[in-house]
Amino acid sequence: MLDFNHQPTLSEKLTDLIDTALQTENQAQTPRNYLGASRLGVACDRALQFEFTNTAVDEGRTFTGRTLRIFAAGHIFEDLAINWLRQAGFDLYTETASGGQFGFAAVNGRLCGHVDGVLAGGPESIGKDYPALWECKSLNAKSWKDTVKRGVTLSKPVYAAQIALYQAYMEEQIPGISSNPAMFTAINKDTAELYFEWVPFNGELAQRASDRGVRVIQATDAGELLPRISKDPAHYECKFCSWQDRCWQGGA
Repeated sequence: MLDFNHQPTLSEKLTDLIDTALQTENQAQTPRNYLGASRLGVACDRALQFEFTNTAVDEGRTFTGRTLRIFAAGHIFEDLAINWLRQAGFDLYTETASGGQFGFAAVNGRLCGHVDGVLAGGPESIGKDYPALWECKSLNAKSWKDTVKRGVTLSKPVYAAQIALYQAYMEEQIPGISSNPAMFTAINKDTAELYFEWVPFNGELAQRASDRGVRVIQATDAGELLPRISKDPAHYECKFCSWQDRCWQGGA
């Protein structure tokens, strides 16, 4: 039941002002004109097409201020992890010699990826070979615990595809990065617990992800709408998709 006599608290007022500013800033950003390589592990080909073409999401599916705050906090956690690893003795690079972010472009610049970092060395007690790709994610407690229990490949297939693809495409720039396992770092946002995992290069997964990216781009250029992941709009992947209405109600 609505309370028409409710007066917004200070927290509600300020949160609303902050969220409105964040949403305005987000909406003003120039949409990217490429397919993000980090997304090629997403389950649905058609959702990737919508994402690639910057198709407007369904009404009510835009990022909320709270979601944007969560994204911003994730960047802070990544910065913390960088400092922690360096303090622990890792030689971690997050920028190229010219000051830009490590990354790659393929398919005439229409498939791109940006790398969190590259490990050039580490403590002797770790006993691994370098260079090694470094990928960092911050997760809520439930998601973090599942990753610890099952490993990134089973728990987070999107991240696993991202890591494999990045190792493959960065090999030309940094020889040896696909020969050595990548370091995956997960931070529990609720408790600050850390999880580290060495992820061996999976060439087959990298090839599948790369082929998928090319398929999405080529199908989009040809005006072909790729299949959905499911024939049921109530499928859990479809329920939480930002383009569910557009996809299922003929607006695609």
